Parts: sequence; structure tokens; C-alpha cells
Amino acid sequence: MPELERIMHIEDDPSIREVARVALEIVGGFTVMSCASGTEGLENLEAFAPQLILLDVMMPGMDGPETLARLRRTAFAASLPVVFMTAKVQSQEIAEYHQLSAAEVIVKPFDPMTLADQIRDIWSQSHG
Repeated sequence: MPELERIMHIEDDPSIREVARVALEIVGGFTVMSCASGTEGLENLEAFAPQLILLDVMMPGMDGPETLARLRRTAFAASLPVVFMTAKVQSQEIAEYHQLSAAEVIVKPFDPMTLADQIRDIWSQSHG
């Protein structure tokens, strides 16, 4: 199994982007590209070449599910693990995210000290 190194995080809230970046870079040792919108994520996809994408569900303009659909239409991200991050975690919503091909759903607010380990576990499961 390849080691996870590069993560793209797509999130419209600057404070959540920063907390996640610190959690993943400083605590987790990953290389992270933070994008403020689905459009920005799509524009930087091939240049950054992430191995996994963290994707906010609720964003203005293009939301998480629409961003995921567009990612899946690219050759690069057709099979990348994409993890939704959301505060909306009723079982019916989580089931919908999985049907949209999300690898997993991480609940907000997340714990910055355990986020990197959660991501590593998801990475292992998606390559197991």
C-alpha cells in the first residue's frame, strides 16, 4: 500500500481550513493544499496531485456533493478516496454521502489531535 502524503482540503470556512491544515501538517506530517471552494479544488487538482481529498459538504455555490460529482468526472480523481466533512450526520445523510462514492464521513467539529489518525485509518481501509 502506498503511503499517504498529499491531501487536498476543500472548505469555505477559513478558520476550519486553518485548524485542519495545522492538524494534518503539524500533527500528521502530511502535505496539504487548502482550497476555499470546489472550483479552486478542481483548478488545482492535477497540479497538486492529491492522494486523498477532504471535502466540506455545505459550501456556497458548488457544494460538496456537486464538487464530488465533478471530481469523479475527471480522469485524475475518478477513483481517489474522497472524505466528506460535515456537521450534518444523520444516518440517512451519511448513507447518501456513501452512495455518492464518499470513502467516509468525518463529523464536525473534528478533533485536531486525532484527525490525522482518522485519515490514515480511512486510507488503510480504501487500500485494504
